[in-house]
Amino acid sequence: MKILKQPPKTTIGWREWATLPELGIDLIKTKVDTGARTSALHAFALNPFTENGKNKIRFDIHPFQHNTDKVITCTADVIDIRWITDSGGHSEQRYVIKTPLTLAGITWPIEVTLTERDTMLFRMLLGRSAIRRRYIVDPARSFITKKGKV
Repeated sequence: MKILKQPPKTTIGWREWATLPELGIDLIKTKVDTGARTSALHAFALNPFTENGKNKIRFDIHPFQHNTDKVITCTADVIDIRWITDSGGHSEQRYVIKTPLTLAGITWPIEVTLTERDTMLFRMLLGRSAIRRRYIVDPARSFITKKGKV
């Protein structure tokens, strides 16, 4: 029997800096939430539309916590609309997009739900389906990947 060695997984903290390059988001503080299946992005001014027969959505985000001065307007293809139940047991329908995320020098596509929740402490939650087989999460550490090495 041949044993295949997998490359070692990178360790990340429970919060990290990430980028969403196709959305024009160069830096966003992200909570790595292994209790959440799906990733979520706090977005507002959601404006769904159709272009060339494709469902799309335009939305705004404030990429930095406690700062509403900077606004980034994003456009993405809608891949689904799903009912999502949050940790408090509240369900809401959310638009789902697929976009590349860069974290710790690795870029890969993830599914992200868009939610209008001003009360979210982090602008982005990175759920376990997005980090599966890529990282080990150390819940005692934060910002292991430095801003410049996103």
